[in-house]
Amino acid sequence: MLEDLLEGAGRSIVFGLVGIGLMAVGYLLIDLLTPGKLKDLIFVERNPNASLLLAANQLGISAIVFTAIFTSYESFAEGLASTVLFGLVGIGIMGLAFLVLDWMTPGKLGEVICTPERHGGALVSAASHFGAALIVCACIS
Repeated sequence: MLEDLLEGAGRSIVFGLVGIGLMAVGYLLIDLLTPGKLKDLIFVERNPNASLLLAANQLGISAIVFTAIFTSYESFAEGLASTVLFGLVGIGIMGLAFLVLDWMTPGKLGEVICTPERHGGALVSAASHFGAALIVCACIS
């Protein structure tokens, strides 16, 4: 009983670290796609557009990680590998969704995200990110 409990706790820690790592990669993706430093935009300038996009990205990655763990294989190693794989695929698809939306809209979407006033393009971009994550979640399950 105690052995099973400790094994489950250990797996939770590993999956938690993988999830946090994937969220960090998602942060780096948004930082790469938007001009300037994301930490300054959000935490110094309090930019609502960048905050919204990053929040949608982080929630999307969390949903992917949750779905991958919830539908995980019997084997811990296979479950962990699928979580990492689907997490990275999801991040890539979210990045692609950003680039496609950027291509379809006037101007540069990254610059829209960096404007200090609320902009509808940020909401659309956030929805695109989260929608892309949900598509990956559906593929996992």
